[in-house]
Amino acid sequence: MAERYSSFTPGGTSWLLQRITAAFLIVVLAFHFFLLHFVHHADEVSFLMSAGRMEHWTYYSLMVLFLLTATFHGVNGVYNALINQGLSGRKKTVVKYTLVTASVILIVQGIRTANAWAGIPLY
Repeated sequence: MAERYSSFTPGGTSWLLQRITAAFLIVVLAFHFFLLHFVHHADEVSFLMSAGRMEHWTYYSLMVLFLLTATFHGVNGVYNALINQGLSGRKKTVVKYTLVTASVILIVQGIRTANAWAGIPLY
């Protein structure tokens, strides 16, 4: 019988954070779908409506937290999937730092966008 292999150490920090972010993302995605697909239909959503929601600190904070958790969850999942496929050595290091760089760029641009929608100056 084939052995199950996972780069996640059960009970490890990476393993735990992957599960916590998954649970958080399920809740936030449910909120998103409810708000933007049932309360307001797609044809009703506009840039001004989105900007109006982002001006509330609770919604803004939730969206920034959503950005951070989704980025971590996705990048951590991709990285560990590649390790499970046998990625090692120099390639593993290159992939790790490429994913970290892409994550930083995504988070910085996502926060800049959220700030612009919320009317927060970009100084």
